[in-house]
Amino acid sequence: MQLDKIVNYHKALADPARLRLLLLLSKGELHGQALAEKLNLSQPTVTHHAAKLREAALIKERREKNTVYFSLNPEFIRAGSEASLKFIFAKGAEELESLSPENSLKDSVLRNFFAKDGRLRQIPAQYKKKLIALQHMAEQLEPGTEYTEKEINAFIQQFHEDYATIRREFIMHHFMYRENEIYELNPPEMWTRWENVK
Repeated sequence: MQLDKIVNYHKALADPARLRLLLLLSKGELHGQALAEKLNLSQPTVTHHAAKLREAALIKERREKNTVYFSLNPEFIRAGSEASLKFIFAKGAEELESLSPENSLKDSVLRNFFAKDGRLRQIPAQYKKKLIALQHMAEQLEPGTEYTEKEINAFIQQFHEDYATIRREFIMHHFMYRENEIYELNPPEMWTRWENVK
């Protein structure tokens, strides 16, 4: 579960009325009027709290004529709880790493330079950003596969029409090596890493 979903899960629970609403629903399905009476809240207030819980997928609703019935969504309640524990105890270190400024730069380059269809809008002029774009493309190649020049050109053209420049950059920055017009991916340890560029 992504960090923003975990946060939304806890935001949805961060209200005593919502927790009491969930507690009532743990006994079974109830309609809005019954919840309002039991919680001593107005119908619009119950509707507001129910909407927040539904957005976080913690409850389900079904309509029967003019009456809306609410019930728990136990799988999502458990999933949110387990994801929180996993994040804090097992994934914490990895997630902190992913929140580092370096990763936000990578995300920003991928978001700004690549279109939704995966094509590269333009080759970044800044060296570090260019390496991020090159690495992103190189990661789509199959390790251990030999590519002819024609095949590597066709691969690059999926991203950008200037295949000659990008092919040359792949070689210059050790993403690939070329021998007898055959191209192959280098091990990632050999790549020019953008993280190491000052």
